[in-house]
Amino acid sequence: MSGSLGVYAQTATKPATPAAVPVATPDLTRALPDFSALVEQAGPAVVNIRTSEKVKVANAQVDEQMRELLRRFGIPVPPQRRTPPGATPAPAPVPAPDDDEDDDAPQRRGLGSGFVIGADGFVMTNAHVVDDADEVMVTLTDKREFKAKVVGLDRRTDVAVLKIEASNLPLLRMGDVGKLKVGEWVMAIGSPFGFDNTVTAGIVSAKARDTGDLLPLIQTDVAINPGNSGGPLLNLRGEVVGINSQIYSQSGGFMGISFAIPIDEAMRVADQLRASGRVTRGMLGVYPDDVSKEVAEAIGLGKPQGALISRITPAGPGEKAGLQLGDVITKFDGKTVEKAVDLRRLAAATKPGTKVPLQVFRRGAYKDLVATLDALPDDRTPAAPEAETPAATGAQAWGLTVSELSEAQRKELKVDGGLRIDTAEGPAARAGLKAGDVILSANNAEVKTIKQFQAALAKVEKGKSLQMLVLRGEVATYVVLKPGKG
Repeated sequence: MSGSLGVYAQTATKPATPAAVPVATPDLTRALPDFSALVEQAGPAVVNIRTSEKVKVANAQVDEQMRELLRRFGIPVPPQRRTPPGATPAPAPVPAPDDDEDDDAPQRRGLGSGFVIGADGFVMTNAHVVDDADEVMVTLTDKREFKAKVVGLDRRTDVAVLKIEASNLPLLRMGDVGKLKVGEWVMAIGSPFGFDNTVTAGIVSAKARDTGDLLPLIQTDVAINPGNSGGPLLNLRGEVVGINSQIYSQSGGFMGISFAIPIDEAMRVADQLRASGRVTRGMLGVYPDDVSKEVAEAIGLGKPQGALISRITPAGPGEKAGLQLGDVITKFDGKTVEKAVDLRRLAAATKPGTKVPLQVFRRGAYKDLVATLDALPDDRTPAAPEAETPAATGAQAWGLTVSELSEAQRKELKVDGGLRIDTAEGPAARAGLKAGDVILSANNAEVKTIKQFQAALAKVEKGKSLQMLVLRGEVATYVVLKPGKG
């Protein structure tokens, strides 16, 4: 039987493919904030600030390297006078006080931002924007330009207030910094690199960032560059929550971290500047340090908190209140002091003349004291000699700065006199001296005051060594300082 082998292929029946259904995507335009309305609302109250400062260039012989440096920065170089051989150089002419020659002097120019805080022409900005400026010009968004007067500035908080002759200016609302949240969207308006009314946005990265200044700062990732300084930081409600002031950078440009002054603190400063042109702060007259964990355990404090008193200003409020070296202030006017910067800020925020209760931890027990605060010296006013500023004259050549001991310090150390070393560098550091050591004598001359110490140093012959009797803790020893650089 003949036959054929049939091969049958079984074909599988495939189900019909359903029509593709579009995947639903979230509406990102609703998830992300739209700043356009906010810009229209807030923009007119933001101003551009230009400053100029006359550069003092002596009309005399300038060495060629300096002349070339001036040319690179676009500063006009005065003509170099030539004196014939053997001739006596003629003295440079001294211009009269009203000499118009200053009008042609080279100018150092600066840029910044600001915003209106008074419809009658008051503008807030950073102190570093207008500090030392000879002329300040304010330009509004409608292109009107005004010459501004600096009403007052405060370097410690970097806040300044300007006044322009204008009225009915648009204002910004002030926000509540206490309600500001980390992660919240914020926006900045300013003039980076001179580009007027530039808008940048980001989020709040941290609140109350401690930078060691009198004010804790708001940290954001809003792009801030030169020219943004003094401009407002706004929340999504159009309220000012801060003044853009600083950036953290290793390149000089924005690197993702910027800082703003909290507006509530800035307004307190601005109110004083508008009222009197200056800011008055309280001072306790002590130098506080943080309490380490080891020290807290050693003295029985329990946990590292409070402000450890390492130095007391002679005849200051702290000394009069009975504070002693080694005391730890744990409360100031009923407020808990967690670290040294808290004490400085609380004292500065208190009106001079105020009686403030203090809680102090001393030798294993708490003690209550009352201090009457003095006024902190103004930025532009030198502190009283031998009271606030460590002495450097004469001692600088030996790498030393010193200050006189208070009566309380003398009793604590059981000495009749002596000078406390505040810093030791160069020859002093090489000799093993450290901050906190006490100088009892210099070249066999007893020293109780800075004046006596300077007199002893003046008698040291050039190139000769300086011998001092120094107390460290309870041990006194002679130390020899050798002259030299470094």
